[in-house]
Amino acid sequence: MLREESLEVFVERLAANSASPGGGSAAALSGSLGAALVSMVCRLTVGKKGYEQFEGEMQSVLPRSEALRDSLIKAIDVDAAAFDRVMEAFALPKGTEEEKATRSAAIQTAFRGACESPRKTAQHCLETLRLCALIVEKVNVNAISDIGVGATQALAGLEGAAMNVLINLPSIKDASYVEEVANEVQEMQEEGRILKSTVLREVIAQIEG
Repeated sequence: MLREESLEVFVERLAANSASPGGGSAAALSGSLGAALVSMVCRLTVGKKGYEQFEGEMQSVLPRSEALRDSLIKAIDVDAAAFDRVMEAFALPKGTEEEKATRSAAIQTAFRGACESPRKTAQHCLETLRLCALIVEKVNVNAISDIGVGATQALAGLEGAAMNVLINLPSIKDASYVEEVANEVQEMQEEGRILKSTVLREVIAQIEG
């Protein structure tokens, strides 16, 4: 599995002359890094003098960020597999009318899967950004830049996942599904950008004192 490879090997595979792994897996990795930094900042705040009043909230956020980290790192492989299924569907035989119908249905199913994987990645990245905004004013000031990086990584994951959804939507014939997903992606991008700006504004304010 991609997520079990060394960082160097994964990046080499990402740079190779192959469409998989690609941007969807990279987006999931970005999101997982954002969630990991939320977890780190929570752990660096719990038990620290002067932050006792926020300890309960940090302990509440931590399992949520850890669940997001786990889901997002798994999405690295899920996204690559979804793309592979699209390629497999296109490779199906199309010599007879029955084969053409089977192939067409398989392609539609595969493209929907290729949308759902980054759609979930975007949802998880947005939730990570919400956690960043929730705790940015309460975390250990020595880790304030880390929560800023976490928000930046989470938005990168969201934007990357959104692009991977949008590039696949035109291949799907179900108009109601396409409209629903396109609208959701736009809403997630808009909220995510606002959250990231909010977090970075607070981060810079604390850094500049």
